[in-house]
Amino acid sequence: MEMLAGDFSFKFKITLMRVILFLLTLCAICIIAVRFIFGLHAVTNLNDDWPWGLWIGFDVMCGVALAGGGYGTALLVHVLHIDRFRPVVRGAMLTSLLGYLLVMAGLFLDIGRWWNFWRPFIFWGHESILFEVFWCISIYTAIQVFEFCEVLTERIFIGFHKFFAGILPALVIIGVAIPMMHQASLGGLYLLMDGRLNSLWWSPIIFVFFLLSSFYVGPAMVMLETAISAKALGHEVKIDVLRSLARIGGVVMLIYLTLRIADLIYFNTIGLAFNGSYESIAFGAEIVIGLVIPLVIIFSPLSSYRSWLIAYGACASFGVLLNRLNVVVIGMMRETGSFYYPTIYEILVSAGLVAAGILAYLFICENFKITK
Repeated sequence: MEMLAGDFSFKFKITLMRVILFLLTLCAICIIAVRFIFGLHAVTNLNDDWPWGLWIGFDVMCGVALAGGGYGTALLVHVLHIDRFRPVVRGAMLTSLLGYLLVMAGLFLDIGRWWNFWRPFIFWGHESILFEVFWCISIYTAIQVFEFCEVLTERIFIGFHKFFAGILPALVIIGVAIPMMHQASLGGLYLLMDGRLNSLWWSPIIFVFFLLSSFYVGPAMVMLETAISAKALGHEVKIDVLRSLARIGGVVMLIYLTLRIADLIYFNTIGLAFNGSYESIAFGAEIVIGLVIPLVIIFSPLSSYRSWLIAYGACASFGVLLNRLNVVVIGMMRETGSFYYPTIYEILVSAGLVAAGILAYLFICENFKITK
């Protein structure tokens, strides 16, 4: 029985940075407790004009997109069997799992009457895009937990390892299909915002833009994840593997940029990008930082250097983050006629959730075989 249980002795290195991350997490927990006791108004600037703010824009919209590296890398390795990317697949899937758990936390925080969170499981609002998003995210998160059990049972509860290893291929196939639905549907929510969302971001194919960006940001997040692993844990991935993965992301990024420009030209809204408004500045930053600079890095000799690949990952990830915040906040301000800015409590909660995710990632990497 002891052999079947495995090794339950764990380690976790304590450093100054990890202590800071822990304090951020603790601070977020305290604020979350206040939010649940006294309501959203006690810690946020949300109101009837701005029911969605930082927690939806960053924790959910950005979180879901940035966690897309898991399904994209799993597609390449477990479905298309491109084995040279195998060294990064577990790390990408772990990052995705932690990201989705934090997304679920963000969704839970933003529910006004949070004690009713269970209702979509019982009352089927099948005509609602949000219903589909809720179910897809919930199912995909559960699938990722089962996928991670294959890693978990290599060390603990090892008697179940054969079972989870056996069902992993089926889980991966389902886990690749489901995210494509809710990644697109999050963009599809804004089809309803025609006339309210600025035309630099509103498009009848906005759901395609959300889906494509969730795929190309996957390799970008892998660059950042491997940088953290190399710095904190000494796990370094060969640069040829990273460069090949980045170029796959670069091809999708180029398709995305081409479609975005073609969309603006077709609907005669390209001029909005140069009219000097704050929307045009935000749009320009999104395109230049998030697309142009990463593409230059990927398709030039700069991609032969690890530091530049990390820069590519940072820029591409920031570009997707900026895109989601532009859609949720910047692109809606003019038509709404008011301005939303997050409170320090909203910022600390978001920072605390990210800190918790980093701590969990480091703990798991130190105690389980994430790099193979």
